Amino acid sequence: MPMLGLGTWQNEDPEQCAESVRTALETGYRHIDTAQIYENEAAVGEGIARADVDREEVFLATKIWISNLEPDDVLETARESLDRLGVEYVDLLYVHWPARTYDPEATLEAFSQLYDEGLIENVGVSNFEPEQLEEAIESCDVPILANQVELHPMLPQQELRETCEQHDVELVAYSPLARGAVFDQPEIQEIADKHDASEAQISLAWLREAGVTAIPKATGEAHIRDNWASLALELAQDDIDAIDAIEERSREVDPDFAPWN
Repeated sequence: MPMLGLGTWQNEDPEQCAESVRTALETGYRHIDTAQIYENEAAVGEGIARADVDREEVFLATKIWISNLEPDDVLETARESLDRLGVEYVDLLYVHWPARTYDPEATLEAFSQLYDEGLIENVGVSNFEPEQLEEAIESCDVPILANQVELHPMLPQQELRETCEQHDVELVAYSPLARGAVFDQPEIQEIADKHDASEAQISLAWLREAGVTAIPKATGEAHIRDNWASLALELAQDDIDAIDAIEERSREVDPDFAPWN
């Protein structure tokens, strides 16, 4: 799984979304993330089709929404997602949240069936706390590849990072820029000035140094390329320590049905 991907949440205009995906892939990205609830799977698929990149080179992920997590619904709506995306398989299929119709054994058995049928390459979960993650690992016949959660300098998720490392589960960070809040952090601003880089690049490099995959949302070419440039940035240990020492805490995504509520 490439450690930098393109997030597509709220990228709802079909033409803009397709062009964002095409631009990202032709810039060098090979990881594209979407979800049923984003209502842009068709546009994401169109962007992949437009890009001068073979489908086999793209790590494509989508997510099953909380109203579709009963076994029959998983099987039916996963196929609908593939149809909208215009692909024969996805590289990673996530449980979007452990909520509503989610049942660890029944839901993940359906995911395992999709895996056995070759419709998905890997099983993932999203927004799982350590307890839900461990339960999913025990319930699923297929290894859990990744847990996608909100993670950024103001929400470092240390306990969850330790749990994922213990179970060899990759962490994928959505909202890795805290919806722009990282731009206002003095420590990050200072490090950005030191490296002649953007605050976004500093935050993404910090995640990469911690072994966390980031999927920042970007629609315009300038932001897509700016985020991509973070891959060339190497932070010094004192940079990492300074970001780790940020005391402010904020959670940008906090629905009532979240497992921590």
